[in-house]
Amino acid sequence: MPEARTRLKRFPVSHRLWHLGLIVVFMVMSVTGIAWMYIETPWGAAIAAVFGGAQGTLDVHRYVGLVLLAGFALHIVYLLVKIDWRRFGSSLMGPESLVFNWRDAKGLVQHLGWTLGLAKHPHFERWTWFEKFDYWAVRWGFMIVGLTGLILYDPVLTADFMPGWLINVAMWIHRIEAVLAMAHVFTIHFVLENFRPNAFPYNAAMFDGTMPLDEAREEHAAWVARLEREGRLDAALVAEPPVALRVLYFGGGYAIIALGFFLLIFGLINIGGVTLF
Repeated sequence: MPEARTRLKRFPVSHRLWHLGLIVVFMVMSVTGIAWMYIETPWGAAIAAVFGGAQGTLDVHRYVGLVLLAGFALHIVYLLVKIDWRRFGSSLMGPESLVFNWRDAKGLVQHLGWTLGLAKHPHFERWTWFEKFDYWAVRWGFMIVGLTGLILYDPVLTADFMPGWLINVAMWIHRIEAVLAMAHVFTIHFVLENFRPNAFPYNAAMFDGTMPLDEAREEHAAWVARLEREGRLDAALVAEPPVALRVLYFGGGYAIIALGFFLLIFGLINIGGVTLF
């Protein structure tokens, strides 16, 4: 008997690989950045020892930061290729686009009303307003930490082109934005994507690329309705991934979540031993 196709394909392989690479790079940057920030505490020094001490931690942070910037540049190229330049407006503002539009503003207001019990759950398209927010928050953070990171990459060389006080400002901005990014990912992003009632105990959509059709009808009703109207829903349905892969996704995902909570909790515990500015 063929397996029942009860899941809707949501992310292609390219998106999943990009997300996986982003996870690895972001977590390495988070661990090394926290270790360097807390290097004067026993906790920070213990983390730094994994990378060979303070200098090794800083070197890894710098090199992986270059990988992050290279990935960001490749993603921009990918976006430029994917845009339908002959239908530029509809390509940017269409239902498959991650660009904010008027529908997202209405969805946000209705979603807040639903949370308070004052409105019905909005019929989201392929992307919800908070998924779009997450996407653009990452891009905004890349630009800030990327630019300031390049300034700090070789401060001696940078000092030939700008005054020392500006390098200090870049350090403050770099740390503040990095802390905000980690706080957002380790709390809001992890909670919204994994601990919502429909997603709990774990949302593997970005790993296996699918979501249950029943869940999609509830959370992305407008998307499912559009696929049905266009006659594309049946082709987008797939069977569940093998049990071994589901176990792997669950274990790997919770290892990432645990690492994020570890950095967040112990960072707060040891905050008295670090100079933020």
